Formats: sequence, structure tokens, C-alpha cells
Amino acid sequence: MSKKTSPLYMKIKNHILQHIESGAWQGSMRVPSENELVKKFKVSRMTTNRALRELTDEGYLVRLAGVGTFVADLKAQSHPLEIHNIAKEIIERGHEYSAQVLTCGTLKASAQQAFKMNIEEGSEVFHSFIIHKEQNIPIQVEDRFVNPAVAPHYGDQDFTEITPYEYLMSIAPLQKVEHVVKAIMPSTEIRDFLKMGQSEPCLLLERRTWTKGNVASIAQLYHPGNRYELSGRFKP
Repeated sequence: MSKKTSPLYMKIKNHILQHIESGAWQGSMRVPSENELVKKFKVSRMTTNRALRELTDEGYLVRLAGVGTFVADLKAQSHPLEIHNIAKEIIERGHEYSAQVLTCGTLKASAQQAFKMNIEEGSEVFHSFIIHKEQNIPIQVEDRFVNPAVAPHYGDQDFTEITPYEYLMSIAPLQKVEHVVKAIMPSTEIRDFLKMGQSEPCLLLERRTWTKGNVASIAQLYHPGNRYELSGRFKP
């Protein structure tokens, strides 16, 4: 009787899992690209894609559009879409967290904002614009729009005492999240807020969250390229 051979995609999965389980590939480490795996295993892109897709679904990998594929933080393995509270991350590093609230009020949703939030153009939404700091150094600019139907008292909060993440999670349990990561050249305003150099790139995380079937908020989170990594580590 002939011995059964493993499907090709399983060979790729096992190869990646062995590196993760041995500790050779740590959390947030970039794994080889699809092209690199295609060449290494001499298989089709479809086969490689299946292996990476299944490992992502199982919580071992995180795939960021336009950025790459990374080993997932095993602490968050049970929920690959988990999002984090920046204040907690900073405090857990033993550093001091602070926030500067530049705007927290209401405005009329533009056509683009209304489309992303699945509401009527011109509807009233909450808008907050906050600079998050680590050791008094700007590490993130948060530009957020919030659906009043989900968080009617958002505008009454003191976001120097509680982050928008903490507040929204307390009243609007997360159902779904969408992340898009981009490397961009920031506007002069964002560059000044983050105290960035003239030619320094910026990491932009665009986040959209849902609760009870409604879009709860959309946010643009800007990070200085030389002081922030995808792993969330801060380098003062």
C-alpha cells in the first residue's frame, strides 16, 4: 500500500508552525512572502495563499494589506481582530501615558464619512482629535468619528482620563473590526503634532469598528515612522 503524502499546502503550514513553535519566529516577526514561499517550495501561488490564509484564520498569523504577513501575538490568538488600548500598552511598558485633546464635539458627516459609517450625509456625528503621548513624547494622533446612535454620550467624556477605546468598549462591545495599514507622507499638521522630521514617513492605521450591526466609529491613527513599530513597541 502506498504511503499517503501530505497536501502541498500542509507542508508550508507545517514549515511555518515549526518555526513559530520552536521560537525561531517570534510574535510580530515578518514571515516569508507568498513569492518567497512559492520559490522555496516550488508550488503555485494558490497553494501558498491557502496555507497563509488558514494559518491566519487559526490565529497564528496576521496579514496586513500592503504591509506583509506577521507572526501573531499568541496572547491575542483567540481573537485575531483584537484591538488594544494605547494607554494600557504604554503603562505596561513602565512608561507614563498622557493625552492632549484638541477637539471633542459634533459636526455634520461629509459624504465620505457618511459612506464609511453607513449613515446619511449631513448626519451629526461626534468628532475627537487627540494626541497620545508616551513619556510626554507624541506617539499617536487619533482622528476619530463616532456614531451617536451607538455612543450618545461620547462628547461628554474626559479623554485625558479615559481613552476613546476604553469608553467605546465599555458601552459598545466589539462585533467586528476592519484595519487598513498604510505608509504615507503626513500632512504638515500631522508632522508638527508628532514632532516628525520633514522627510520622515508616517504609519497610518485606518480602523472601522462595528457593534450590534452598526458602524460604531471610524478612526485614522497616525504614528511617527521612527518611533513606532507594528508590534506596538515604542523606541524613545
